[in-house]
Amino acid sequence: MEILKVTDLKKTYTSRLGGTQVQALKGVNFSVESGEYVAIMGESGSGKTTLLNILAALDKPTAGSVELQGKRLDSVKENELAAFRRENLGFVFQEFNLLDTFTLKDNILLPLVLGGRNGKELEERLQPIAESLGISALLNKYPYEVSGGQKQRAAAARALITGPKLILADEPTGALDSQSSAELLRVFSQMNENGQTILMVTHSTDAASHANRVLFIRDGVVFHQLYRGEATNEELYKKISDTLTMLRTGR
Repeated sequence: MEILKVTDLKKTYTSRLGGTQVQALKGVNFSVESGEYVAIMGESGSGKTTLLNILAALDKPTAGSVELQGKRLDSVKENELAAFRRENLGFVFQEFNLLDTFTLKDNILLPLVLGGRNGKELEERLQPIAESLGISALLNKYPYEVSGGQKQRAAAARALITGPKLILADEPTGALDSQSSAELLRVFSQMNENGQTILMVTHSTDAASHANRVLFIRDGVVFHQLYRGEATNEELYKKISDTLTMLRTGR
């Protein structure tokens, strides 16, 4: 079942004085099926961050549309956007975005608290997610008391707690060391095996090699895509590396 549909998406930025226009997206088209794990790659300035911001309903396109399970994002009223994001989207950021004055438990539960859920439901949702991500023993600690990898697992738990239709991950391994990155990518693969749909923007070939499909953006359009098929992570890594070389050199 198609969960996300992006149609002829365009975004043009105009300078403050109105003299210069930059076309960040020039007509992006793709769709994501329920249960897919998709990575988006591209060099700096290719438009992938702009695309992610529009998918997250943090920015609006100049033209084109984004549909999440058949509902166009531009049909959501401004005063309903925060609730719409909270109920439908989960976010995992490069810099974790955890509140230092909250315990990991309170950080994870925050989307549910903001949504007005009761205490019993909070605990019922928290425990299985914390156990599956291996952070049950850390819930009463504060972000400054745990490692980067543990912070990112708490951020993943916060993204999962609402049962989102789609998780958007923005360079989720960017601030992690190699061991923590490997742990987080295992978590993402486990989440996907459990049916969670994931769309990840990344510069990391290693991170992208864990996805089932990789979209490459160049000059504001989807230039190419790779499907995993029966390939191992190592084989997909090689295909991604070869594609990135082609994008850079034109060969």
